[in-house]
Amino acid sequence: MNKSRLDPANQPDYLYEPYHSTARRAPREPLVFLPHTLSERTGPVFGDLPISESDHDLTRQHEGEPIGQRMIVAGRVVDETGAPLPKTLIEVWQTNASGRYRHELDDFPAPLDPNFSGVGRTLTDEDGRYRFLTIKPGAYPWNNHPNAWRPAHIHFSLFGPSFVARFITQMYFEGDPMLALDAVFQAIPDQAKHRVIAKFDIGLTEEKWALGYRYDLVLRGPDATPVLD
Repeated sequence: MNKSRLDPANQPDYLYEPYHSTARRAPREPLVFLPHTLSERTGPVFGDLPISESDHDLTRQHEGEPIGQRMIVAGRVVDETGAPLPKTLIEVWQTNASGRYRHELDDFPAPLDPNFSGVGRTLTDEDGRYRFLTIKPGAYPWNNHPNAWRPAHIHFSLFGPSFVARFITQMYFEGDPMLALDAVFQAIPDQAKHRVIAKFDIGLTEEKWALGYRYDLVLRGPDATPVLD
């Protein structure tokens, strides 16, 4: 196996029956892997797009402060060898503290927070490090099965040096009892589940301000973070 590829044994299957929507989108024929050419390895550098000072701080994007527990999410983005991946554009989106997305299609009857949009972005530094300040998202119901609830999570999208170099996953929280009931999380092979769980970090926590969670991402190879859309 090419070590730069994702290891299928550590990634969710395209078809996972308890996650019902995978039945409609899973490939019905074996995948054909094509070698990467220059057009896949190079292209527009997303890091050149302007990023404002508050894009990484989801608590300072409006006039007031959002409701909820502040938290810092930080970590490193590396390749299969552990080498840092600088100037990687990271975008995040999440629910507010009550478990509602600020989106017209979200009809969950939970309150919207006028001071929280739930989206942010930043670039990794030369050591592959990133940092967000946000609030802890809430759980919300979904229609996968009766009384189904998604555990608290944050969506991550990472862009490399070209349009096709995109990686999407979800970050969960250790100790969440709903992980055992969530079809999306359970689709991940057991040996790789820990790679999408953020760890509480007292060293990252800021006294009287925000809890700290560390979440590192590996984008290629057998130890890669599972892909979750």
